[in-house]
Amino acid sequence: MLSSAVQILAFALALLGVLGATVATLLPNWKVSADVGSNIMTAMSQMQGLWMDCTWYSTGVFSCTLKYSVLSLPAYLQTARTAMVLSCMTASLGLCLASLGLKCTRWGGSHRAKGHTAIAAGGCFVLASVLCLVPASWFTNEVITSFLDANVPESGKYEPGGAVYVTFISAGFLLAGGVIFCLSCPGKRTGQLDYASSSTDPDKLLEQEEEERRRRRREEKEEEEEERERPKNSQSKTVQLQTDDVEQEKPPQDKPQQDQEQQQYYSPSKLPPKDIKAGYSLQDYV
Repeated sequence: MLSSAVQILAFALALLGVLGATVATLLPNWKVSADVGSNIMTAMSQMQGLWMDCTWYSTGVFSCTLKYSVLSLPAYLQTARTAMVLSCMTASLGLCLASLGLKCTRWGGSHRAKGHTAIAAGGCFVLASVLCLVPASWFTNEVITSFLDANVPESGKYEPGGAVYVTFISAGFLLAGGVIFCLSCPGKRTGQLDYASSSTDPDKLLEQEEEERRRRRREEKEEEEEERERPKNSQSKTVQLQTDDVEQEKPPQDKPQQDQEQQQYYSPSKLPPKDIKAGYSLQDYV
C-alpha cells in the first residue's frame, strides 16, 4: 500500500479537481466572442455558459440572461450540463471515500478495508475525470467547427473561454488523484513495513490489536481444552474414591477372629464369659 504522504498528495489533487470542476460548471465563459472584423458594435464582448449568457457593454454594464428552456438548447450543451453535474457528484463521493481510505486517519476499519476504500475512491475520481473530459472536448470541438465555418458571420463567431480550460485542468487533477488512489492495493502483509514506522502510526496500532486478539483466542482455546480434559480426570478420581469406599465397607473376615476366640475360650487359664442367665456346667471346668 502507498505511503501516507503520497495519499495526501493524491487527496489534495482530487480536492483541487473537485473545486475546479464545480467552478467551471458555474462560470458563464465557456465560449467568448472573437474579436474579428472591423465592425464597431455597442457590446464589447459576449459570453455563453452552460446556464446563462452574459454581455459586457462598452459603457461598463454587465448583464446576464438565464437559459430557461432546456429543449431549445443544442445537444452538446445539454450533454455538457448533465456530464458536469454528474462529475461533481461523483468526485464529491470520491472525496468522502478517500477520507476513509487515508492511512493517516483513524476511521475506515482495518488495513485491508482502508485499501479497498481507497481503490473505490480512485475509481470515483477517474470516472469524474472522464465525465469532465467528454463535455469539454465536445464543447471545444463545436466552438472550433463553428469558428472555421465560412457561412457563420464574423459577429457570430466564438472561441473557447476560460471555463473550458479550467475543466481540462480539473479533469487532469482528478485523473492523477484517481490513478494514485487506485494503486493503493492492500496486498499481503509482511514483517517489514513499506513506510517509516512510528509508535503513533494507526496501521501499527491496528496490527498490535490484531496480535492481541489472536493471543486471546489462543488462550481461550487452551482454556477450553483444559476444561474438556478436567471432567475425565474428575471421573477417574471419583471412580477411585468409590472403589476405596467399597473396600472400606467390606466386612472383615470372621474366621480368624472366631479361631482366636476359640483359642482364648478353650485355654486352661481362662474361662469363657458366662452369661448372666445361663449357669455353669461341669464341662466348663474340665
